[in-house]
Amino acid sequence: MAESTGRERWVAAWDAAVAAGKVRDRDFTTLSGDPVEPVYGPVDEAADERMPRIGWPGEYPFTRGLHPTGYRGRPWTIRQFAGFGNARQTNERYRMILDAGGGGLSVAFDMPTLMGRDSDDPRALGEVGHCGVAIDSVADMEVLFEGIDLGAVTTSMTISGPAIPIFCMYVVAAERAGVDTTRLNGTLQTDIYKEYIAQKEWLFAPEPHLRLIGDLMEYTSAHMPDYKPLSVSGYHIREAGATAAQELAYTLADGFGYVELGLSRGLDIDTFAPGLSFFFDAHIDFFEEIAKFRAARRIWARWMREHFGATTDRAQWLRFHTQTAGVSLTAQQPYNNVVRTAVEALAAVLGGTNSLHTNALDETLALPSEQAAEIALRTQQVLAEETGIVNVADPLGGSWYVEALTDRLEREAEETFTRIRELGERSGGHPIGPITAGLLRGIEDGWFSAEVAESAYAYQEQLESGAKKVVGVNCHTGSVTGDLEILRVSHEVEREQVRVLAQRRSERDDAAVIAALDAMVTASRAADNLIEPMLVAVRAEATLGEICNALRAEWGEYAEPARF
Repeated sequence: MAESTGRERWVAAWDAAVAAGKVRDRDFTTLSGDPVEPVYGPVDEAADERMPRIGWPGEYPFTRGLHPTGYRGRPWTIRQFAGFGNARQTNERYRMILDAGGGGLSVAFDMPTLMGRDSDDPRALGEVGHCGVAIDSVADMEVLFEGIDLGAVTTSMTISGPAIPIFCMYVVAAERAGVDTTRLNGTLQTDIYKEYIAQKEWLFAPEPHLRLIGDLMEYTSAHMPDYKPLSVSGYHIREAGATAAQELAYTLADGFGYVELGLSRGLDIDTFAPGLSFFFDAHIDFFEEIAKFRAARRIWARWMREHFGATTDRAQWLRFHTQTAGVSLTAQQPYNNVVRTAVEALAAVLGGTNSLHTNALDETLALPSEQAAEIALRTQQVLAEETGIVNVADPLGGSWYVEALTDRLEREAEETFTRIRELGERSGGHPIGPITAGLLRGIEDGWFSAEVAESAYAYQEQLESGAKKVVGVNCHTGSVTGDLEILRVSHEVEREQVRVLAQRRSERDDAAVIAALDAMVTASRAADNLIEPMLVAVRAEATLGEICNALRAEWGEYAEPARF
């Protein structure tokens, strides 16, 4: 019996999806009413030598997407990133997003929260609520999601250094709302590697952070099967100035490091790998970005199968969220940012993103106004409802240009992985694994930071010389656009947050807080999983700063090595 072709396998998978009711009932035709096929490919795939690398949607190596149905089965999740002021103000914005058709929530935290500081910490002065929402305790988390069913809405939280105590507050808030926490579904960023590489928001040295991340992976694997404890983030690496190839390679290498971490904890690859997700930047070079996303899926699938022994499709899938490029937005002629965001969002969708945040036109100046946030949301809805891009899976698959870019980015990423392994060999290895050894050595030596800085410098030189054009900045600078009305967070927010925090402290059982923090520190000195002791501290109303400071006192703080 002859072996079935890729098209025949795809047809069988498509028919099964239709029979199972996994294809949406809507008009999948052109604007003129002409029918279109759900996927296109070569007439004679045996004659196209590229097919083993390209494949078909839903089939290894998943270059063309994870599902045979593409967006005909399920469109991407519209997940708008929001947070400002206090929890009450942000809750109102979340309700607006959900009422306007948003499909998921994504929490932006203010700088004190990102650094594990309470709002009354002297180092928080002037920063409370200004770049995201202030969260000091579980009481704030309860207000943040008041009236929102956490068992029905997926929630992403963009925080890494203090991600684990914030996660514990989220779990306790769900408990208090009567939600079965085993049903919780969402994503916690948690990615500490990208902090050392690019964003610089860490609390401790790498090893204690990795210990906490391993504890979280164990806990969610056992108690919250649908929750994604890690969103490996290339977004911040790209925003720091990395190229598309660097973003791709460093992000996937970080992911490989976390796979090694899970395996070192004795977790089953086919069980914990589906809980890993990714977060990429969608920049302005349209075709390069599409190729980057396609290459990412292919590389991840191959490494998961060939290097780590994953046997199921779900364990080989690279699921990713995308955010349009904040650094592409300009303060000059800010309405041009609507166009940039639409182009970047289109690249993300054509690359097969699973969820998407579109930046607002005023984000280069301030937190988004309600009007700007609505335009950003409507940008996604126009793409989903009006353009026809949901009709066909991977419509650019087979394009000579796109496939060449995909192959090139894959080659460059593999060269970087080799370099990272060499760094690990020079360091003498690490018990967790060879990629981990290379990542830690690259962080300690400042290699990653230097590579990103060099790329950022080269791009800046091109901008200043005029070799790279940015409309409204170094070309086409004439404009009739007036000033925007932007959202400003009142300093009264900080004063009120500090007042409420003091009141909550006065009303709690301080002895219970001290006992819970002491038990957490005792567990940190042993091999015990820290999630349960931390949950106890959160239930006792310990604040974020108190939890993080107790661990800082035990583990010390991290200072980045100087590099010149």
